[in-house]
Amino acid sequence: MSKTAQESPTISPEEVADRRDDEDLFILDVRNEDDYEEWAIDGSYNLPIYDQLLDGDLSGLEESLDEIPEDEEIAVVCVAGITSDSAAGFLQDRGYDAKSVADGMNGWGRVHVSYEVEGVDGVVQVVRPGTGCVSYLVHDGDEAVVVDPSLYVEEYLDLADEYGVEIVGTVDTHAHADHVSGGRTLAAEHGVPYHLHEADAGELGVYESLADGDTVTVGDRSLDVLHTPGHTPGSVSLHVGDALLSGDTLFIDSVGRPDLEGDTETDVREGARRLFDSLDRLADLSDDALALPGHFDDETVRPLATTLGELEDTNELFGMDDREQFVETIVESLSDEPANYNQIKSINWGKEALTQNAEELELGPNNCAAN
Repeated sequence: MSKTAQESPTISPEEVADRRDDEDLFILDVRNEDDYEEWAIDGSYNLPIYDQLLDGDLSGLEESLDEIPEDEEIAVVCVAGITSDSAAGFLQDRGYDAKSVADGMNGWGRVHVSYEVEGVDGVVQVVRPGTGCVSYLVHDGDEAVVVDPSLYVEEYLDLADEYGVEIVGTVDTHAHADHVSGGRTLAAEHGVPYHLHEADAGELGVYESLADGDTVTVGDRSLDVLHTPGHTPGSVSLHVGDALLSGDTLFIDSVGRPDLEGDTETDVREGARRLFDSLDRLADLSDDALALPGHFDDETVRPLATTLGELEDTNELFGMDDREQFVETIVESLSDEPANYNQIKSINWGKEALTQNAEELELGPNNCAAN
């Protein structure tokens, strides 16, 4: 059995994200099959030899060389970029153009990619392809507000510098259960208000309460607040010109799940009824309004945007007219809950301190959709 391990060049997870449509890049995931099936880079190929690599055993890789293309660049990914390094080095020694993905899937989960939203001035969409989370920088003049920021606040500071604007506030459309919010951190570090509906504020002591009909001002424009409960009691959507930042109320292919706030089926059904009413309210907006969601399951559209009129035709749950049919569909189709969601909620509610292990809590698949 081969025990040779060589250090290899690396490829950054940011470059992998930039090249995720590149047919000349073959992403080889060497993690165990269960981990791969739970969370993986779209389009990657799994060779489950992680345990062997941990033992310094490269024989499984050697026996599988016919599964790896010789005429493509190989990006090898593991958990943290350690075992993938030895695998990539082994492949390099055999003539492959192979690199290890720096920091592995941990690094992939930290990638942020920004897009300007065509047809809507002053809205920048920030996508995390590794987690399915979406946030926004809304700017006008020399001011900006960040909506649903991740805990990687430097991403938004860099983006603000790029656009030559100053962040004057942060907004969370709800208390997130799948990722730790950077809203309070960003606001506290820069002395600006943090906005959240009081029904989602938990034990937070410092925040600016949002209510239906309120506005959040940035430059000469306003973010109009629509209270759209269902996913959480305090979920809001933000109407910005011709765009709707729908948070976790409405997605491109689904809607927000209503089961993360209560423990009983009665709680879930009541949340689903509130969600139906909120979606019904959004359906009354202009069909031409551009829906900009807070999550995605399949990033086939970049930026993630489509009109409310199109969603009524293509999103089965958004297009339902029967309230009880909607509730039954939601109850019957709920997927697995987000990993560590109770602890993440506790942090976002101010019940638990933000610690250094917060990054690890949110790594994994996005499970905030109802189905």
